[in-house]
Amino acid sequence: MDKKFIVLVIDSFGVGEMPDVAEVRPQDIGANTCEHILQQSPQLHLPMLEKLGLMNVLGKCYPPMTFSPHAVYGTALLQHQGGDTFMGHQEIMGSKPKQPLIVPFMQMIDPIESHLIKQGYQVERIVREGLPLLWVNRHIAVGDNLEADLGQVYNITGNISAVGFDAILNVGKAVREIANVGRVIAFGGLVRESSRILAAIETKQGKYIGVNAPKSGAYEHGFQVAHLGYGVEAKTQAPYLLQQQGIPTVLIGKVADIVENSDGVNYRQLVDSDEILALTLKHVQQSGSCFICSNIQETDLAGHAQNVARYADRLQVVDRWLEKIMAAMKPQDYLVVLADHGNDPTIGHSRHTREKVPLLVYRQQQQGYYLGERATLSDVGASVCDFFAAQTTENGTSFLRDSAK
Repeated sequence: MDKKFIVLVIDSFGVGEMPDVAEVRPQDIGANTCEHILQQSPQLHLPMLEKLGLMNVLGKCYPPMTFSPHAVYGTALLQHQGGDTFMGHQEIMGSKPKQPLIVPFMQMIDPIESHLIKQGYQVERIVREGLPLLWVNRHIAVGDNLEADLGQVYNITGNISAVGFDAILNVGKAVREIANVGRVIAFGGLVRESSRILAAIETKQGKYIGVNAPKSGAYEHGFQVAHLGYGVEAKTQAPYLLQQQGIPTVLIGKVADIVENSDGVNYRQLVDSDEILALTLKHVQQSGSCFICSNIQETDLAGHAQNVARYADRLQVVDRWLEKIMAAMKPQDYLVVLADHGNDPTIGHSRHTREKVPLLVYRQQQQGYYLGERATLSDVGASVCDFFAAQTTENGTSFLRDSAK
């Protein structure tokens, strides 16, 4: 029997602070992305998310929306540290997050430099305000990521027009072999002069040094990126395990940029919500069994911009397309809507917020059921593999039998 499992990630649509926030991220105390957007948008109506049980998740109604008696719903906790899109999606796909190192690049520069030199790279140190980063083969900078949580990510920023993306990626892989931070990001663009990358070097808090990516010009022309996560093994994740069963896998939007799906269909570097959701609907309507995962990034961008009105508008776009997607589903198909973390635009800062996320499940003719508070986002990946009778992911517990009650 042909059947589909659709996962829609509304990026950053958290539903309340994690239990450990007071201890690990006090700046996120009181965060609730969903509730605060609804509070500041009193006329906002999301009928499909209402039907799926969004008010049930919040435990209160925001008219004109109310509780849904037939919703299969719950929440999921973040097992990864912080609130990170990359690690959030690895967790969704079934990876068990490992404890990464959190340390400024300057404290890791010696072993990284030594490792690069041993591999034959030309390496020099560039110093700004007393802090060093590495300049490799005259066109690639290695230092702190200044946009994410400081100390958790290192950036490899290169000029593709001078050395090609493979060379930048190889430097990233070499750094990944030494640095146990949460993520190493290798990226670059067609920059006219590599000196522009050097001119974009900045420092923060007297101990972090890296390249201001927008100022470097890397995003302007021919941008390419690869995210190298700590402890992430693709062969334990849902896409690979499904492919071993002959199940096609389709990743759409940012999830395609950050999750390995080498033998599947990938729609990369897409941001426009309408385009992403139209592609999702297209694959739902096609014949044959399939796993589809799409990421709606524009909600997260609105959170970073602290723009409640824009966030609410993007939720309405999602809701309109959900109506079409749900109407196109067959009785045997399965839909899960969730998030990967929070990004409360009202909290007073513009970074991700560490929040639990909604878990909204839909199939035709279902009976209402509370899935509880799941321990990890990986329950989604485990459920996908259970649905297709594939080998289970390394992490997570399927909720299929609960949702079928």
